[in-house]
Amino acid sequence: MNRKLWVLNVVLVAIAVYAGFQLRKEWQAAKAREAATLRVPMKVLAAPKYAPLLPDAPVVASGYVDVAQKFLFDKSRNPTVVVDVPPPPPPKPVPALPVYHGLMNLGGGLMAMLSVSKDAPQQAIHPGEAIGQFKLVDVNSEEMTLEWEGLTIHKRVDDLTAGPAPVEAAAAPAAPAGPTAPPAPVKSGPGEMTQFGFKICAVNDGNAEGSVMEGYKKVMHATPFGQSCTWDPVGK
Repeated sequence: MNRKLWVLNVVLVAIAVYAGFQLRKEWQAAKAREAATLRVPMKVLAAPKYAPLLPDAPVVASGYVDVAQKFLFDKSRNPTVVVDVPPPPPPKPVPALPVYHGLMNLGGGLMAMLSVSKDAPQQAIHPGEAIGQFKLVDVNSEEMTLEWEGLTIHKRVDDLTAGPAPVEAAAAPAAPAGPTAPPAPVKSGPGEMTQFGFKICAVNDGNAEGSVMEGYKKVMHATPFGQSCTWDPVGK
């Protein structure tokens, strides 16, 4: 029994010695690795290149426009200046239109017999010529086109004829109508002188074609609108 204990003790001591020897060996190997690691020189890295920062942009007043516009103490405090524009003047009234007396064509194209007013002398006006403040643009048996300061005016010739004078209302009841007076006879002979060297003629004045009166001869003309006539100087 004692022998087995001695053998066991010897084995345990041997194991302890062997373990201590292995532990010391591992410790020495660790110290050697540590020393080898510490002896390796460290690689010094180069410092990175220095790049200077961009300078700050200068302060510009226009960059704060939105701040000034959106944080007003009152909406009326803004840079928008409201200018009161005066209203345009009223358009100039159109003067009285010429009075239409008739239409003639003596071979040189249509010409309208017009006058500035009802009592003014008649004038023979071709398209393109002026009568008072107006210019005759076009004319036919139904319509007339006038121009005044760039404004084109279209009118029916019936609207431009001189109508009868207005009748004033009588204060007392009208007296019984008497016998109707006969119509005034058409003036016989040459009428007013025109700017073309002939005098105005009435077809039904009772004088035959070729009649000579006051140094003028009655000449008949066929036009698209019927018969017309003029009093031309004798010998012309």
